[in-house]
Amino acid sequence: MKKPCLYRSVDTRTHDVCHGSHRAYRSERNSKKETRALSNRGSMHSHHRHGFDYTPLFRFLLSKVGQPWDQVFSEANARLDRPEPIFWVVALHESDKQEYVRTDENSYYSGLWVDEAGLLQKVNPLLTPEHMESFSDYYTHSFNGVVFAQPLSRKR
Repeated sequence: MKKPCLYRSVDTRTHDVCHGSHRAYRSERNSKKETRALSNRGSMHSHHRHGFDYTPLFRFLLSKVGQPWDQVFSEANARLDRPEPIFWVVALHESDKQEYVRTDENSYYSGLWVDEAGLLQKVNPLLTPEHMESFSDYYTHSFNGVVFAQPLSRKR
């Protein structure tokens, strides 16, 4: 039986969804030729890949902490469209380790790394949602899928 993919397709055609470029082509297309000639408008097909949610991957990796990295990587890679998202949260080198990683606008996951024995580990196993501080009073944040809501400390 084939295991499910570790990513989901998400809606990218919703009205007012902006992915990366904040410059609107529609405001440039009818401009004067001189201005248009100086424009730095790029290709309509950017190098960004939008429309994928890798939350299932991040949860899968967290569930495999303590297991041999080669086996974890092999299974994850077989269930993905590309291997790059794995390395958004997993550091292979000591210098790349981070306690937590921002994977979305308001989603954070524990940073992972591969230890000397070749096992997948959390960078800081003691880090919990209670230790996280929200960066905005207006949005809901999550850490490893658990919502945390601590108001920002305000300076007066």
